[in-house]
Amino acid sequence: MTAPLTPPHQPQHDDPWQTPPAGVSPDPAADAEKGPDMKTEMRQAAVVLAALTVSGLLLGLLWVWLAPRVPLVSNATAVYLKDTEGEEAIAADGTFLLLALAFGAVAAVLVFLLHRRGGIALVVGLALGGLLGSVVAWKFGASLGPTSDVVAHAKQVGKGVTFEAPLELQAKGALLAWPIAAMVVHLALTGLFGPRDPEPEWEWHTPYGAAPQRGDGNPSENPSWGASEK
Repeated sequence: MTAPLTPPHQPQHDDPWQTPPAGVSPDPAADAEKGPDMKTEMRQAAVVLAALTVSGLLLGLLWVWLAPRVPLVSNATAVYLKDTEGEEAIAADGTFLLLALAFGAVAAVLVFLLHRRGGIALVVGLALGGLLGSVVAWKFGASLGPTSDVVAHAKQVGKGVTFEAPLELQAKGALLAWPIAAMVVHLALTGLFGPRDPEPEWEWHTPYGAAPQRGDGNPSENPSWGASEK
């Protein structure tokens, strides 16, 4: 009589497609790599939004300090540009634009370093905060500059005396420089240094019911082969 090749009490091999028990994560490492929950993300986004809006005050101060002034002169009847070919007004817009780009880049770097696993809510907070910060900087800087009542200012200084025009932002599109720079820099940092999805781990399993093969198939070298009895 010949014994079966497969032992009668051979342990069942693990099924790689078997559903894990309830409450057990199939990949514990993936849970550790997850970002914050939605509530935490919303709180972080609100903090970023408020911080960037307040930092617009600093941008406004720098704009007042660095932007060139537009010289005006009055002849007691009308107010004229002292230098008709001057580019001070364009330079003021350019100063605001460059400062806003710098603020956007710095804000993106700080947000990325502090909240590397932030989601879409944090990105929206970064963009809206940059836009609100630009508006605050524009209004605050204009209020700190020379008075907007040019006629009254001209009467105050007198005829033929040079005085400064109010600080204005002619190119309103510069208000978008901060949020655009923040989004571009944050996207680049996320793409280069952001967290990566874990690579799948391939495990080779012996097919169900198949005996492991070792050696050259000689029954004496493979303990899974049954012995023949006579």
